[in-house]
Amino acid sequence: MQKTQRRVAPHPLLLGYYADEGQRQKYLADSFRATAPHYDGINRWMSFWTDRWYRRQALLRSGLAAGMEMADVGCGTGIVSELARGIVGPGGHVVSIDPSAAMMAEAVAKGRVAAPVIGRAEALPVGSGTVDHLCMGFALRHVADLRTTFQEYLRVLRPGGRLLLMEMTPPPRGILKHVLKGYMRYAVPALTRMTTGSGAATDLYAYCWDTFENCVPPQTVLDTLAEVGFERPSRHVAARIFSEYTARKAM
Repeated sequence: MQKTQRRVAPHPLLLGYYADEGQRQKYLADSFRATAPHYDGINRWMSFWTDRWYRRQALLRSGLAAGMEMADVGCGTGIVSELARGIVGPGGHVVSIDPSAAMMAEAVAKGRVAAPVIGRAEALPVGSGTVDHLCMGFALRHVADLRTTFQEYLRVLRPGGRLLLMEMTPPPRGILKHVLKGYMRYAVPALTRMTTGSGAATDLYAYCWDTFENCVPPQTVLDTLAEVGFERPSRHVAARIFSEYTARKAM
C-alpha cells in the first residue's frame, strides 16, 4: 500500500484573508488581476529601484549561462524572464509560466517574454527533462504544497539541471525585523494606496508581508528539496533578508 505523502504548505491559512484553500486561490487570482497594471511601479519604488539589479545577480550566482533552456515559474510581469533572456542569449530559450492571465498580459505587452504559458507550479505544462535551469522569484509563498511543487521542478529539469528560488526571509527577531515590518506591512501598503488608489493592490502588499512573516523556516525548504530528490540544496543570504535557495538534479 502506497504511503500518502505529507503536504508541506509554505505558510498556514491566513484567516484574515480567506477561510480555506479554495478561497486562498481565488483571493490570489482576484488580487493579482487587479494589481497587474500597478505591479511593476510598486515593486520598483518599494525596492528603491534595485529589483532588476538584484534579480540579475541572483540568476548569475545560480549558474544561469549562455545557451541554457530556462523556465521562469511564477513569472509575473516578466522581469526575471527578460533578464534571463539577456543572459542565455540567442542560443538559449526562456519559457515563462504564471497562473495569472492579467500578469502575463502585462509581461507580453512589455515585450519581456518570448514563450508565455499559463500554468501553476504544482502542475507545470512543461515536458519532463526539458530545461537546464528553473527559477521562481518571490512566489514560493503562493503555492499550495512545497513537496508537490518541488517534485514538478525535479521532473522538468534535465539531469544536472539547476534550481533557483528567490524569497524574502525576515529575521526571526531584532531591530531589523521591526524596521522591515514597519516598512513592508504598513508603509508600503499606505504608499500603494496613495499612488494607485487601488484597494486590492493595497491589501495584496499587506498580505505579502503576512506571508513572509508566517512562511516556513528556511530549513523546511531545504529539507523538502532534499526529500524529493534534489542534490546539494543550499541557501545564500543577501542583504540579510533575501534567501536564494539553490539545488541540482542528479546527473
